[in-house]
Amino acid sequence: MPLLLPIRSRLPARALWTRRYHDESFGFRKRREYVFPDYTESQLENRYINAPLLRYVDSMRTHGHRAARIDPLDLIHREEVAALDPKRYGLIDDSKKYNVNGIIWTKPVGGSHSAEEWWTLAEITRHLRSVYVGRIAHEYMHSPSKTERLWFSHLLESESLPSSEKTTVDAGLKRRIHGLLARSEVLDNFLQLKFPNLKRYGLEGGESMLPALDSLFSSASHGGIQHIILGMPHRGRLNLLTDLLKFSPAALFNKIKGGSELPEELGAEGDVLSHLVSSPTLNYGSTNPLKVSLLPNPSHLEAVNPVALGKTRAKQYSLLKTSPKDCELGDKVMCVQLHGDASFTGQGVIMEGLGLSNLPHFTSGGTVHLVVDNNIGYTTPASNARSSLYCSDVGKMINAPVLHVNGDHPEDVVRAMDIAFRYRKYFRKDIIVDLLVYRRCHNELDLPSITSPLMYEKISARRSVPQIYEEKLKTEEILNENDITEVRTAYKLHLEAELSKVGSFVPEASMLEGQWKGIVWPASKEAEFDPVTGVDQETLTKVGKASVAVPDGFQVHSKLHRHIKNRLKSIETGKGIDWASAEAMAFGSLMLEGCDVRISGQDVGRGTFSQRHAMLVNQQTEGVIVPLNDELQAPGTLELANSSLSEMAVLGFEYGTSWERPNILPIWEAQFGDFFNGAQVIIDTYVVSAETKWLKQSGIVLLLPHGLDGAGPEHSSSRIERMLQLSDDPYVPKPNNEPANVNMHVVFPTTPAQYFHLLRRQIKRNFRKPLVVAAPKGLLRLSAASSSITELSKGSRFQPVLDDPIADASQVKRVVLVSGKIYYDLIKEREARGLNDDVAFVRIEELSPFPFKELTETLERYTRTDEIFYLQEEPKNQGSYTHVASRIQPVFEAIDYDGKLEYRGRKESALPAPGIGKLYAVQQKAVIAAAFESL
Repeated sequence: MPLLLPIRSRLPARALWTRRYHDESFGFRKRREYVFPDYTESQLENRYINAPLLRYVDSMRTHGHRAARIDPLDLIHREEVAALDPKRYGLIDDSKKYNVNGIIWTKPVGGSHSAEEWWTLAEITRHLRSVYVGRIAHEYMHSPSKTERLWFSHLLESESLPSSEKTTVDAGLKRRIHGLLARSEVLDNFLQLKFPNLKRYGLEGGESMLPALDSLFSSASHGGIQHIILGMPHRGRLNLLTDLLKFSPAALFNKIKGGSELPEELGAEGDVLSHLVSSPTLNYGSTNPLKVSLLPNPSHLEAVNPVALGKTRAKQYSLLKTSPKDCELGDKVMCVQLHGDASFTGQGVIMEGLGLSNLPHFTSGGTVHLVVDNNIGYTTPASNARSSLYCSDVGKMINAPVLHVNGDHPEDVVRAMDIAFRYRKYFRKDIIVDLLVYRRCHNELDLPSITSPLMYEKISARRSVPQIYEEKLKTEEILNENDITEVRTAYKLHLEAELSKVGSFVPEASMLEGQWKGIVWPASKEAEFDPVTGVDQETLTKVGKASVAVPDGFQVHSKLHRHIKNRLKSIETGKGIDWASAEAMAFGSLMLEGCDVRISGQDVGRGTFSQRHAMLVNQQTEGVIVPLNDELQAPGTLELANSSLSEMAVLGFEYGTSWERPNILPIWEAQFGDFFNGAQVIIDTYVVSAETKWLKQSGIVLLLPHGLDGAGPEHSSSRIERMLQLSDDPYVPKPNNEPANVNMHVVFPTTPAQYFHLLRRQIKRNFRKPLVVAAPKGLLRLSAASSSITELSKGSRFQPVLDDPIADASQVKRVVLVSGKIYYDLIKEREARGLNDDVAFVRIEELSPFPFKELTETLERYTRTDEIFYLQEEPKNQGSYTHVASRIQPVFEAIDYDGKLEYRGRKESALPAPGIGKLYAVQQKAVIAAAFESL
């Protein structure tokens, strides 16, 4: 059979039922295609003649896993699999010989398969059972790809022959495996002895995880991988850190004793023991060293996965710029994810992440998943934790192959990981290794036998995995008792020595190296909080025109001619710049300065409200262009990543991108503002707290369309009150009005110019902060909410507070503080009532950090004012009122205002907005009228 040949073609290989959409805009990654020749005429004839044998062989491939010896505790029910009996296919004579050419593959991929080969039925059965009913169970026959099925059959069947080098493990590797297993057990015993009340989430029972990863790292390094991005939960993390990942045991013991893992002068508050990280460079004897980056993660076990995917893809993109033209995603960087069995089945982010794995703007070249499968979740048995036979069955949603392997046999584990890497390297798709182990303890302070007595009776009666392997190596005369004692004693002495260093241990941090050079710590004196973000008008004009440039022969939708005409007109006159135009100018100007921009979400190319049109689709061919890329030819690029219908995984992905590349503007846009609640875990545990926990900066932007406009409870509010509650914004101004180093910025801009400056500020600052934007809906096309080009021009910048542009401060009797779109309803009503001289509307555009200085300077102008209200359209228990109310009081004291802040607006409600149109109209009218009551 000829070699499988990867073909780089213009279009990805797709199943016939998948709609082909011609998006080849920047960032679109084409999947490899494979040409796998069909069977030869002689092979087809042989398959026809020996059809019963073919059925038997395929049944072994399909059902062998059901009888495989993969459970170290033998608790998984293994039924008698009738499909594995050759008699069911009329094959009854063990001595009868069959030509197996084209039925069983005895040559590796690429080898010649033209000659006839005659085997007895007994030889066939023996060989197939050694491959498919052993301690590795292979599930790959569910794949709809004939190429993948044949690749596995060739690999597994040819390399299981006695003549194959893959059937043996050399003595050196066996000693290395033993060292990993033994040191893991020594560490767990050491921690139990020295810190008996510690929850360490040890690896006892799952020690084979370490040789599994060691094997994967070695295969990756020799396969051209230069960087692995690793995400994992807590079990075994300390064992992995202090061994393969070279984490200092002294640092570990310092943390256990209550010390900080980070330099205290940086003001970080740190994280728990089981979230520690390390990023060592490992040498496996290949041309290039291998860097492995274990990512910080929260206790929401699988939340790290999409973050790892985003960081992996972003790192690969950085390397692509300095690599040969034939370098593809996955050539140099690989994502590896570890999971527990219960979380792999139970956490929805797993399905969301798998759903991203092959999407053209999200794929990172294939992930190797290693499930450390305890067959129990905390104290919940598997029968109550999932509805499927295997925890890995969720991977079948993307037809991922699965290798189940018995963790009591580390050499088989190493073999499984080698196969996994070779599949991933060849097909650039996800693969799952289900490592079946057991867990002696959950957190060392728990008694799992209370709920699983039979399982733990078996566990307590058996020797450990390292001890079983030591007996094997002694039998093979590879190790003797002295060798074993020496390995364990040496490591214990090393841990003792490291423990003695705790008193003098000083933690270090290296968070601003590599691609983060030039970025400063936000709390440092060098931090520039308020850079000028305006751009010269010539550049703005160039970018604006480029954003709607349509090449000859490209047919845009008839409705877009007006969109293009209006943008060009606003650029020509310098007036009426709308939100989409200002956004395009922000993107394009940053691209000209060498910054990349990536915006993802559901239908972001067009925009939820049909406002952006940064991506144009040819109405005749469905071919796609991104005018800013094609026309500007800038050093930076714009990637428009129309995403799956996911919030948590997609936001996590973009957040991972922001960790890797400070020179990119990463934006996630929710379809409607409150849709972020599907990503709340990412927001709480990463966006909000990563800087404080891990010293990790991020420039992620969240666009959350917000505004009550009669759309009902779920399409109105970005739940801005939640974001503000999550901010660590001070309640009083800093001394000398110094900028507050808050964890994230929360803004509610009311003009396109303000939005323009906010986007550019994300990059022009010399540090990075998350930005949450209560983004517009109804304002997108409101002429009153447009800007002039001079407001975007050189010397201009974002204004945290916008004063009333028409009010005469010396005459105003009442000042109404507002945030957001209701401002335009209020000024329209004021004009209708003829009260322009009586009431002023001051907009607070930046809510966190609260603009104490700017608001004080603005209110000082209103010398005759004896009433200051805060008015909002959101219910009183929502919106920004509860955040600003206590912070406005210091402003009153600064301007010697004796009154109290009065609230005007809706009363408290369980809903962001009513779903009854008439009720909404009545409420909204009352809110607006409240601003003018008694005037």
